[in-house]
Parts: sequence; structure tokens; C-alpha cells
Amino acid sequence: MNFRPLHDRVVVRQFDEENTSPGGIIIPDSAAEKPCQGQIVAVGPGARNEQGKLTPPDVKPGDHVLFGKWSGTEVTINSEKLMIMKESDIMGVLVSKGKGKKAA
Repeated sequence: MNFRPLHDRVVVRQFDEENTSPGGIIIPDSAAEKPCQGQIVAVGPGARNEQGKLTPPDVKPGDHVLFGKWSGTEVTINSEKLMIMKESDIMGVLVSKGKGKKAA
């Protein structure tokens, strides 16, 4: 990708939403809700605090995140639809339990 976000902005690839309801009804694209989950593609260097020190971001490329329904700006980069948003618009990182870890 030929794009580097600035400050505390992140680039997110939204996950495709299922087009079928749990009851088997097919939902048209015009009625489907905007997905609120995605994967971080690129992260800016971070924001500066009041003292001018760089605060590194809490997310990294590859993280699966949840964000608000109306967060960010939709853009097209290299013919791919992506979202650019501030790190503060991200509500949290989805953490999957590691497989193969042994209990102590």
C-alpha cells in the first residue's frame, strides 16, 4: 500500500457483513448495516502530548478492532475501500484465545 497515515490515525479494512439473517432472509445491500469490525492495515506514528512527546499508538497492523458505526472516513486506495479514523474512534481490540497454550 502506498499510504502512510499521519499522527494518531489508522487505516482499517472493514470485514464483510453477512447478507443473510439468522432466519435465512437475504438482506439487500441498501438495507444492510455498516459493519463495525475490521482489521488494522496501517498505523500512524502516534499523537503528541502537551509536552511535545510522541505517544505511540496502542494498536498495530493486523489487529482486529471494533469501532463506532459512524466512525472514520471511507476512502479508496489502490481500488480497495478502506476506512481512515483516529485511534480514539476505536473502541477495542478483539483478542482471540491462543490455541495450543498450556494451562499452568
